This record gives sequence, structure tokens and C-alpha cells, in this order.
Amino acid sequence: EQLTTAPILTVPDPNGDFTVVTNASGEGLGGILLQNGHVIAYESRKLKLHEHNYAPHDLELSAIVHALQMWRHYLL
Repeated sequence: EQLTTAPILTVPDPNGDFTVVTNASGEGLGGILLQNGHVIAYESRKLKLHEHNYAPHDLELSAIVHALQMWRHYLL
């Protein structure tokens, strides 16, 4: 059933705590913004041409920076 139902985004509580989960692969960067275990937002993008040469730890850091830039209005 979980494979056939779409997750529902929830409205964030500005006073609550947020969790940012990120990941990087050889093809792109992605992240999920969570609050109390519920999804608030998704974000992903393809790697730029020069980023294909990055070491894995640099890609992971790029994913974190990208997510924080995208969701700074929630997190500040």
C-alpha cells in the first residue's frame, strides 16, 4: 500500500524543530525537510557538469548546502 499512495505534505509549525535529510549520488543532489517525522518539502537537482568530478564527501556537503539554501526561510 505504501508504494501506491503518495506522501502528503504538511503545513509546518514555525515554532517547531525541523530535520533536514540530504543525499548525493553520481547523478544529483536531494533532500527532504521534515518536522515531527512528517514531510514538509522535497528538493532535488541534477549535478552540474563540473560536479561530476567532485569527491563523494564534497557532493554530500554540496547537498547539505543546497538544502539549507532552499529552505532557509523555514530554518531561520
